[in-house]
Amino acid sequence: MSETVIALGFFDGVHLGHAALLRRAVEEAKVRNAVSAIFTFDRPPKEVVTGKPCPLINSPQDRADLARRLYGIREVITAPFDQRMMKTPWDEFIPSLIERFHAVHLIAGHDHKFGYLNAGNPELLAQKCAELNIGCDIISPITIGGEIVSSSHIRELLKSGDVENANRFLGHPHVLTQEVRHGNQIGRSMGIPTMNFIPPFNVLIPARGVYISVVVLPDGTRCPGVTNIGVRPTIHDGEQITIETWLLNFDGDLYGRRVRLEFRRRLRDEISFPSLEDLQRQILIDADQARLWFREHPM
Repeated sequence: MSETVIALGFFDGVHLGHAALLRRAVEEAKVRNAVSAIFTFDRPPKEVVTGKPCPLINSPQDRADLARRLYGIREVITAPFDQRMMKTPWDEFIPSLIERFHAVHLIAGHDHKFGYLNAGNPELLAQKCAELNIGCDIISPITIGGEIVSSSHIRELLKSGDVENANRFLGHPHVLTQEVRHGNQIGRSMGIPTMNFIPPFNVLIPARGVYISVVVLPDGTRCPGVTNIGVRPTIHDGEQITIETWLLNFDGDLYGRRVRLEFRRRLRDEISFPSLEDLQRQILIDADQARLWFREHPM
């Protein structure tokens, strides 16, 4: 196995704070002719420690894709965060990275904690790396408007539906990649065929409402869209949250295909309309608003 330069962290959202670590890893790997990598976990450590679900900004697959696609990370090491990992002493964790992955340089954020009971911190990491004769960088916090970029802040923005500000802190559009599922065909009967997602387990989706969006097809084609997140109150479809997107410039079959949905701007709340005709009129208005927005915001 090649030598690696490893950025450490959970990287939920792969936001601008993480970007500083990832760029540094790629930069150092080029200097050393090594492989740039991230070391992350299959689930949030906090979830295992507390036993309480911790909704994620991205699925593990989207996290890995963002790190590779946006920052050029070559290797994504996803370890299971189980009882064995949870009880690993901090000073044993670092030698294990050298032994298992031939790490020659480690990179961590200013608030990185690791090892049993979170006993490891950036200062101890730097000391241990020096002792083991490998490189180490500790990255300072990144701020926007005086606010430290953090996954917790981005989660709150998404919960409120503020995807524009969430995207500012992420440094890229909030994404959700999934396989397109069959819906109930009501949109198609109105002349507005939609692409349907089922919200993934334990992944945070933006607040209920209507959003300007972009859909990236398997071949890389980018299509403008309007996405509704909610329970479809006009058709009294129960309380199951659905994600439906009308692709404005597309006519084809996407069932069973894996596509990426990018959220760009919130248009309005989800509303219950008196009739399907009223709903159809509003969707057409939403689509016109989206087209106007895309004239000034290229995909």
